[in-house]
Amino acid sequence: MSFLEKRISMEESKIKELIKYALDMRKISYTPYSHFNVGAALLGKNGKIYTGCNIENASFTPTNCAERTAFFKAVSEGVKEFDAIAIVGGPDGAEPEGFCPPCGVCRQVMSEFCTDSFVIICAKSEDEYVVNTLPEVLPDRFGPKDLLD
Repeated sequence: MSFLEKRISMEESKIKELIKYALDMRKISYTPYSHFNVGAALLGKNGKIYTGCNIENASFTPTNCAERTAFFKAVSEGVKEFDAIAIVGGPDGAEPEGFCPPCGVCRQVMSEFCTDSFVIICAKSEDEYVVNTLPEVLPDRFGPKDLLD
């Protein structure tokens, strides 16, 4: 068993499938201001993949990240439990040069719906990626459990 398999319980073929969906979503990002395209593919516990791309707005605040687009699509369809997300980002018209980790707001949205075993895959390609769990990217997070009596 490899180090990766010990940290997460997800087959490499599923990781690559999620990355492929995320790469495809980059192509339809709406980024007239930053020209930085991000795609995401979110795996629900139901086995369905929900995709998202970043969508910018001239007033910036209404801009929505790819990760949140995928989460909001899934939640709007009644899905609230997830296993993993793949994220790929880079300049418009170019292959990703680096990994594109989720922003703080997206990490907080993940915290709302995901358990400690949730897997975050940041990729440059189907063969070059890093994998972390939610507690690794958002330690000591504030979530729904903190509001329970």
